[in-house]
Amino acid sequence: MADDEPTRAARLREAQDKAALLFAEVEKRGLVAAGEGERAVSDRIRDLANEMFGTTRHWHKRVVRSGPNTVLPYKENPPDRVIGTDDIAFADFGPIFEEYEADFGRTFVLGDDPVKHRLRADLPRVFAAGRRFFEADPEITGAALHAEVARLAAVAGWELGGWHAGHLVGEFPHETIDGADVESYITPANGTPLRRTDKAGRTCHWILEVHLLTPQRRFGGFHEELLTL
Repeated sequence: MADDEPTRAARLREAQDKAALLFAEVEKRGLVAAGEGERAVSDRIRDLANEMFGTTRHWHKRVVRSGPNTVLPYKENPPDRVIGTDDIAFADFGPIFEEYEADFGRTFVLGDDPVKHRLRADLPRVFAAGRRFFEADPEITGAALHAEVARLAAVAGWELGGWHAGHLVGEFPHETIDGADVESYITPANGTPLRRTDKAGRTCHWILEVHLLTPQRRFGGFHEELLTL
């Protein structure tokens, strides 16, 4: 029997809280480190999730990217890269906690490059401004929110990466999604309201993704978590 909406919402929040604790521990332990390969870091984060929460499943592929790989969209699978001493990297994970999905992304900066540090600092700011825009309009569409996040990125001096800025959480697997499901994404082609129910009558809950790139597309950063709830 499906959980009622208050229970479902609470469990989605709990899943995100655990993901936040996981990433805080990743930073505390310095798992994203110079000289480490992206795949090795990904495996260590996977193992840490298991150590902390008994989590062994992830609802989408585990992503750790560094340097020039940080400009690539989710669907790409670049060759493994060793993280440098003055580098930028991000991790995007979808751990499953007690049958509920989280989708969480954070950026890490190694070294003192001021542009990389500014990018990392701007990511949560753009996210927060996007959320405020969403909260202010009960009828907001995916297209309208995407346009605003792109505008916020440009005002901060960055470009918005990828073709979307978020998606429904827990309703579909990334690996099988296609253009026919555009209403499942925060994208210019989605003119439907984000506040709606799905085919099963459940409240739609959304993830907001902020993928910022330098204008020259030399590197990027990533910040992702629940938009709703």
